[in-house]
Amino acid sequence: AALVGDDPEKRRALVEAVAGFSDFSEDNNPFGERDFGAFTLGGERLFWKIDYYDLERDEHSPVKWSAELTRRVLTLMLASEH
Repeated sequence: AALVGDDPEKRRALVEAVAGFSDFSEDNNPFGERDFGAFTLGGERLFWKIDYYDLERDEHSPVKWSAELTRRVLTLMLASEH
């Protein structure tokens, strides 16, 4: 929260950092799914992760590539909180 607070420019920078992330490698993307990333913004290291849930969002989706059967949830966190 302190990283972004009520500052719309900081929020915009955060969204752009996640949306524009493309530094995938064998180390951080071994299965080719591109559902995890890490970057530094405002001097803070952040992680993001996409999880794939069923329609009720209480279990992982059995068919994560299906838009009809899956809800995707993006989690963004400070690396220091991991």
